[in-house]
Formats: sequence, structure tokens, C-alpha cells
Amino acid sequence: MDRSLSGRERALKLATDTLTDGTFYDTLARRVAMKTVSQDPARQATLHDYLTQEMVPLLSKLGFACDIIDNPQPGRPPLLIGQRIEDPACSTLLLYGHGDVTDGQETTWAEGIDPWTLTFIDGRVYGRGTADNKGQHSVNLAALEAVIKARDGKLGYNVKILFEMSEEIGSPGLEETCLAYQEALAADLFLASDGPRIRADMPTLFLGSRGVVQFKLGLNTGNGGRHSGNWGGVITNPAVVLCNAIATLLSNEGRIQVDFLKAPAITEELAQLIRELPVGGDSTDPAINKNWGEKGLTNGERLYGTNTLEILGMSAGRTDKPVGAIPANAEAVLQLRFVKGSAWQALEENLRAHLDAHGYGDLTLEMLGGYAATRLDPSHPWVGFVAESAQKSLGQPAHILPNLGGTIPNHCFSDALNLPTVWLPHSYPSCNQHAPDEHLLENVVEQGLKMAAGVFWDLGEAQAHTLTTQKA
Repeated sequence: MDRSLSGRERALKLATDTLTDGTFYDTLARRVAMKTVSQDPARQATLHDYLTQEMVPLLSKLGFACDIIDNPQPGRPPLLIGQRIEDPACSTLLLYGHGDVTDGQETTWAEGIDPWTLTFIDGRVYGRGTADNKGQHSVNLAALEAVIKARDGKLGYNVKILFEMSEEIGSPGLEETCLAYQEALAADLFLASDGPRIRADMPTLFLGSRGVVQFKLGLNTGNGGRHSGNWGGVITNPAVVLCNAIATLLSNEGRIQVDFLKAPAITEELAQLIRELPVGGDSTDPAINKNWGEKGLTNGERLYGTNTLEILGMSAGRTDKPVGAIPANAEAVLQLRFVKGSAWQALEENLRAHLDAHGYGDLTLEMLGGYAATRLDPSHPWVGFVAESAQKSLGQPAHILPNLGGTIPNHCFSDALNLPTVWLPHSYPSCNQHAPDEHLLENVVEQGLKMAAGVFWDLGEAQAHTLTTQKA
């Protein structure tokens, strides 16, 4: 390699060389081929194999001591904790990734594309897990390996990593693991990659995520299915009741109707970060409805700064083969995405009181779980450090997003481990994660390798040590 390059430049080149020599995509192809579907009980062994056959060999080569941890929740997939300690007095970085994926949906992908095989078409890299999360943690691990090599085996700081295999089923056991292994996972900064950028052409840092909670509303009258001609008009139709109950929560333009579901007011400081952010606009993005959701807000404010209530599924009777009968029962699953400061833990109590007060006391309410919302202060010194590093690597700024519109288990790191959390996503909103034709963009992968390698290099420089000393 050209020795006229600075150490940092060598690190970035070593990282991107994995694209030109094929090693990055060869590695990713092998990982994608492992059908690590955490929703499928038959794949438990494959989930374990991903840790033992993919993660442990690589991390051991990079100087990590690895432990496979039993999940605190019985029957759930294991986790991995790796530690690479150069000097306990040095600063420590905690990394994270998840190796599980959603169902392959094999019959629904575009012709000629198999979810378990990498396929390259017009700058896109297709395969299940490419965007979520195998491709993203593969970028970070390749960049870390490049920096270790560029620094002749010494980073100048410590690195720990936590890997889970059940994020796609709600990360059962992750928070308990963080609490039980607080000392082993103690660090100065948490850095990981998941979720999308704001847009494909906008390198992004985000500092947390909206929270999420799901619940099911249902009604079974006990009448069974009854002929609509013989009984219509004199017995309760549960679908009608359910639709009207939901209408007390949501308007016909998707606006939340009750205060206990709404977000706190957006501060001016937060609004300045998100007000003008673009939402959509790419050829594969969905059409934006300017009249949907909360009034008086920009698209950026609606997506990142407020709460949304969505109906994820409804059922009553059959629509594929309808019969002339009043359905026996009706149910709907709803999801609240909420920002930090929302009263989400009182949701069950408030929902029950609201339904009862509006005459829907017969509706059942089942809470289906959720995550807390998180958001690191954008003025935190580590945010500026990572943003400056990313700009130096790319020659363009990384846009700071206070929180992701979606939800990731960031509370496990920000709350359980009390760490500043910075996320460096290597995907984009129309990547089709969880859907057919999931893919990465080749140019975003290249940028991701540069940004990650730059941050991993800069953490070994004096500025990072100063931040750690200031904390102490």
C-alpha cells in the first residue's frame, strides 16, 4: 500500500478495498445464506450457528474474547458478548448487531431473485438481511478489521460488542442481559448501525428512536355467525362496534383524537433539526399525503417529532368469500409510535377508561408489549465527535436526526447501560426491509465503510481520549 497515505487514509482504503477484492460481498453472501429467521422455531440451531460459525471466528481473529450467553428468557435465542481490552484505563466503545432476520417470503420476490442468495442489479444488492441487519453489521466489522490492520494491531482504546439473535421478535432478553452484564458491557460510547438514513443521498446519524406499543381490541358477542337477513338490525354487529370505537381514537385523516395518545409539544431546538428534513421523493418511495396526520407540521416534524397511531390489521368475517352473515367476532391490532416524553406507560389504563366512558366497555383490550422512546441530547460531545469524523471521511456533512421514526431497542443501551448512543445507518428508507426484494445500495455500503473506518480510527486519537477524560 502507498506509504505516503496517512494512517487514517490507509484505514479507509483498506476498508473499501474489501469491495474491490470481493471479500466484503463474499462474506455477506455467506451470512445471508444462513436462514436465521427468529420467527421460525425450526431455525433455533441456525441462530446459534450464526454466532458460533460467523461471529466468534472473526471476533477471535480480531482479538476479542467471546462468550455465548444463554438468553434470560427460556427458549429464546442466545446472545454473544465480546471484549477486546487493550488497557482498562483507555476509553471503551460498545458495538451492537443482530443476526436474525424476518421470514424469507421466497415466492414473492422479483423474478430471478432468491432471498438467500446475493443478487446484484443496477447498484442494488438483494438478499434477506442485507439491510436488516447482516449488511449493516458486516460494514462495521469490516471497517473495524481494516483499522486494526492500519494501526498494526493496536487501536488505542477498548472495544466490546453485544450480538443478539432475536431482534425481529422484539429482542426478548436483551434488556435483562444488559442489566445482568452491566460491568462486562460498561463503555464510554455506544455506536451501532440499524434502520435507514433519512434518504439514500443523505449520510445520517440518529440518536435514539420513537418508542412503540401495540394493543389488540376485540369483541365477541357470543352469538356466533348469524344470517344477516334473519337477525340483522336486532343483534350486535361486532365489526360495526369496533370501527366506531377506533373512530374515537383516530380521525379519517389519521389524526389522533385523544390527548393521552398525543406527543408533547415539539421544542424549537428539536424543530430546527427536523423541520426541513426531506421525507420521500425517491422513485421507489410511497406517495406522501400532505393532509394526513397532525395539522400545522412539516413532513419532518410529523415523522420524527410526534406520535402516530396506526391500524396494523383488522378482521371480521371474510372478504375473499363473503357470506350473508353478521360476523361472530371482530378484532384489530393497533400500534402507537411515540416520542420521548409521551405517557406511554399509562396507555392501558387510559385506553380502558376511554373505551368505558364512550360506551365500549364490552371491547376487550390486550396489550402486546413495546419499547420506550429514547433520544440523546444532540449537543452531547460524542455526537459532535462522530459527526465531525463522518464529514472528514466523506467530504460532506452527516445529518443529525434526533430520533428514528421507527423503533429499535435503544433503551437497552441508553437506559439500562446509561450510555450515550449514536447510530450510523448504512441503509435507506426504501430498502424493503421485512418485505420482498430487501436490498442495500452499493454506493451507501462504500460510504458506510468509509464512515465506520473513520470513526474507529478517530477513537484512537487524542480528541477521543479528551472526551473520555472529561467524562471521568
